[in-house]
Amino acid sequence: MVANIFHAISARISLLVTDESGMSTVEYAIGTVAAAAFGAILYSVVTGDSVVSALNHIIGRALSTKA
Repeated sequence: MVANIFHAISARISLLVTDESGMSTVEYAIGTVAAAAFGAILYSVVTGDSVVSALNHIIGRALSTKA
């Protein structure tokens, strides 16, 4: 009787220790944080003075050409 209870408890503990059902949630959270960080870096690069002036120069040159 005690051996059966011990076996059931040890089986349940080993199931809880090896269960990876929450791993996908952690992976999605890390991926979301990484995507947000990449977006913030990209936004800061695109709104930087050198990129804005280069885009203004390209657009101004394209609009001033004569066809």
